[in-house]
Amino acid sequence: MSANERIRQQVTSNPVVLYMKGSPAFPQCGFSGAAVQMLKACGVDRFYSVDVLADPEIRQGIKDYANWPTIPQLYVNGEFVGGSDIMREMYQSGELQKMLEPAKA
Repeated sequence: MSANERIRQQVTSNPVVLYMKGSPAFPQCGFSGAAVQMLKACGVDRFYSVDVLADPEIRQGIKDYANWPTIPQLYVNGEFVGGSDIMREMYQSGELQKMLEPAKA
């Protein structure tokens, strides 16, 4: 299965997916850590995460998949939302909380 196919399967099989550096328990960069904290602040305690540092094919593939150059990347219900900067703007406006309301676990 190609990286693109694996990514498509991951984002369509899980309501909330975060491609990040490290894990939710041990983020490996500040932006990934901020993304995890925003999800938790929105009440999303369980989400599917992918450590791009563990898989170079996915690390490059996710950038190509969304045509977005940075990581982390958030997907909700199969749709690309954005990176930590977009998440922060959406969180501050209340838009992220509304988007994630049905995904709370």
